[in-house]
Amino acid sequence: MRIQPVFLFDLDGTLVDSVYQHVLAWKEALDSEGIELSVWRIHRKIGMSGGLFTNQLLRETGMEVSAERLDRLRRSHAAAYQRYGKQIRPLPGACELLDWLTREGVPWAIATSGRMETAVVNLTALGVDPAKVPVVTRDQVKYAKPDPDLFLAAAARLSAPIDTAVVVGDSIWDMLAAIRCRALGVGLLSGGYGLDELQDSGAFRVYEDPADMLRHIDEVGGRR
Repeated sequence: MRIQPVFLFDLDGTLVDSVYQHVLAWKEALDSEGIELSVWRIHRKIGMSGGLFTNQLLRETGMEVSAERLDRLRRSHAAAYQRYGKQIRPLPGACELLDWLTREGVPWAIATSGRMETAVVNLTALGVDPAKVPVVTRDQVKYAKPDPDLFLAAAARLSAPIDTAVVVGDSIWDMLAAIRCRALGVGLLSGGYGLDELQDSGAFRVYEDPADMLRHIDEVGGRR
């Protein structure tokens, strides 16, 4: 008997071209608190939860920061990112890939380390209604990537065993989370991580972007 796969998608850098807007928003938030960090260091952490992200970056600076200041950073980042919202666009082939899965009756869901306050910007750009499509955000789980909680929750929303899931993401954090919950990881280069990095983190296949993945959908268990 053929097992029906389900697809669990990261959002930023996977379905929408938003990674660098997040980088700039975090840079703006950090600058507002007088915390100087290079843009490249910020980019390397995108895909983690905001809490892990700020904890790691602040450890690199050797600073001790209060919970109140961390909350200000999160809120400043969200406000800055919302201002960048008009720049956010779906990545090539993203809408077509989701439409194809829907037409073929292949279940899919979105699992993002972002909170709904920023995820809603991306969902709007993508044309996805969270009232109709399972969307799991950081607000809904105890731990975010690289922990597997987001993907486990998304699979549960689809009533599917996690070992039937194909996790699609652009970062090493997505691939590490996929391994930890025994899902199949598929990497995309559209978020700025390299081929070797994604493969070394456990990606079974790596494609350029959603359009490239759709062209090779048979390789990851999809059926035309």
